[in-house]
Amino acid sequence: MGFEMVQVWHPLVLSLKTISVVALLLVFIGIPLSYYLSNEQLKYKWLIETFVTLPLIFPPIAIGFLLLLLLGKYGWIGSYLNTLGIRFIFEFKGLVIAGFVAALPLMVKPLQSAIELFPKAIKEAAYMSGKSRFHTFVFIILPCIKKSLFAALLIAEARALGEVGITLMLGGNIVGKTDTISLAIYNAVFDGEYALALFLCAILIVVSLAVFIALHFFQKEEQLL
Repeated sequence: MGFEMVQVWHPLVLSLKTISVVALLLVFIGIPLSYYLSNEQLKYKWLIETFVTLPLIFPPIAIGFLLLLLLGKYGWIGSYLNTLGIRFIFEFKGLVIAGFVAALPLMVKPLQSAIELFPKAIKEAAYMSGKSRFHTFVFIILPCIKKSLFAALLIAEARALGEVGITLMLGGNIVGKTDTISLAIYNAVFDGEYALALFLCAILIVVSLAVFIALHFFQKEEQLL
């Protein structure tokens, strides 16, 4: 093959670990944030939405640089965290932050739209029957929009898996430590190891096709309902 399998397994396992943690963050932060932004009466809603969607329109490498200024050893927040022994730069935590930031808008915006389109009559009926907003959201709204939730999570995870720019700035692309599968492709091409780069690309193609098939399945299910 022209390369060792450890060159494949390490970045692949690292990427899977990263997107697994990112998935948890998207569930526990992305879902509540989507519900929060679905409130039409929310003050400064446009400003919060701007920060959430910024990674979609701002160059990833620039986002990574801003996060580096924020979370670095001498950064505005990083300097305080560093005294507590909490470091993000050149660490696994930095990869997670990079993936989460890149994936968040693709999780929040579709889910926010699904929540906003949920029939108000059903929500009002739940409130009138004594159900709290939390109970209504978790046990009534979420089960009804679960296909939108899973679809948004899949797309967001795919984005996190393919993230390069922010990951490069925060993770540092340290071979054997912070080189995710996308960065491993970059390294392989840079080093002239085209067989390895092609093999890693094939893995990402398979993952992309799996995401596409899953999304097609969700759409087909909705059409049959």
